[in-house]
Amino acid sequence: MKYFPIFVDAQHIHCLLVGAGEVAARKCELLLKTPAKITIVSPWVSDTVQRLADASEQITLINRKFEDDDINDKQMIFVATDDEVVNKHIHDIAHARKLLVNVVDNTPLCKFITPSIVDRSPIIIAMSSGGVAPVLLRYIRQKLESVIPANIKLLGNFSEKFRNKVKEGLSSVTDRRYFWEEVLDGDIGESVLQGNNDLAAAKLDKALIAYKNGDKPAGQVYLVGAGPGDPDLLTFRALRLMQKADVVVYDRLVSPEILELVRRDAEKIYVGKAKSNHTIPQEEINELLAKEALAGNRVVRLKGGDPFIFGRGGEEIETLIDHGVDFQVVPGITAATGAASYAGIPLTHRDHAQSVTFTTGHLRDNTINLNWPALVQQNHTLVFYMGLTGLRIICDKLVENGMPSTMPIALVQGATRNNQKVVTGTLATIADNPDTLALKPPTLIIVGTVVELHATLNWFTGKVSQ
Repeated sequence: MKYFPIFVDAQHIHCLLVGAGEVAARKCELLLKTPAKITIVSPWVSDTVQRLADASEQITLINRKFEDDDINDKQMIFVATDDEVVNKHIHDIAHARKLLVNVVDNTPLCKFITPSIVDRSPIIIAMSSGGVAPVLLRYIRQKLESVIPANIKLLGNFSEKFRNKVKEGLSSVTDRRYFWEEVLDGDIGESVLQGNNDLAAAKLDKALIAYKNGDKPAGQVYLVGAGPGDPDLLTFRALRLMQKADVVVYDRLVSPEILELVRRDAEKIYVGKAKSNHTIPQEEINELLAKEALAGNRVVRLKGGDPFIFGRGGEEIETLIDHGVDFQVVPGITAATGAASYAGIPLTHRDHAQSVTFTTGHLRDNTINLNWPALVQQNHTLVFYMGLTGLRIICDKLVENGMPSTMPIALVQGATRNNQKVVTGTLATIADNPDTLALKPPTLIIVGTVVELHATLNWFTGKVSQ
């Protein structure tokens, strides 16, 4: 390890920044995130540095060339000029005085280097490649930024607030470590991340008492929208909860690729439903969620699309409330928006549709009980979920209630996945299209003139048939 990683207390540091161009501005912006005192010396000042100096009392701006005495009373020096002779000179005199000096983009002249930072103060992650692979470091930072919640700083503040209380309640270092792992990784941590500190504090008090008594804390249910199929469309929060679940209850619409992202040692319970084949009745699914949570498990109810759009999430929540089980809901990209986007069919468009309706095409007793006259509107898009089996009825009813038989219609199977297939036609022709007969659920139906845009706006590499 060539460079020793260290975090320096900046409250009593006076930094010298030589140079005032855009490179210096980036260093100045970083320093301004600390309470450090900053002196900038340069004969020329960029607009960015001038704006920073005007806005901050931390900065003293000196408009002249560097003088050797400028390093007096400084503890840290950044050099960001385009004059190599000046840079080398400042390095040499600073090194002779045993001062920390960094010549930007010149690693041999650096007695310290600034790391790549993920800033969630008070939580700070600093990384370094020793100056040999800055692009790789930037890539790693981007990955970390995508998986670390933006408001994880709330967990840091919460931990600081209750640190002494937990220390007083649990004398063992090991006990405290296990307890904090449960807190930060469980529903208390989730409450903090949602900004509900009062609820989190109350839960921590209960958990601390339970932990001292050897009782397992109560579990919680997270209704998580898994989106239409492409794992890249998961929300950060959905992925985080999936990776810390004890039990995952999932349905048929959750793709194998998404299921692969679930915590490896989690118990996975399949409760999928197919046409005329309900593996587990909905009422039993509701009770199952409550039972697992009451046993102290973190339960993720993983649903294709969004839990509140034809996902029966409301019914499941009602049962959880009846049993006194805590829950949270994580929205997902619903099948309609996923299918439309990946098929190049905007659901609304200024020249085609100013409104959109999501409805079910589910057959019951060989019919579909909908307010058909209300669905037939001008400049409107219709999206039918679960309508493939009743496709002919849907087309006939729309035409019967005044929609032109030439109205464009699209069927999207396996939306957002590599096996996505799109079949287009009109209300009069789609049901008899041979390609339609080969489609299988889940297939979404989109009706409206916006379907005409598919031919030019389709960008995804799925299969297309017209």
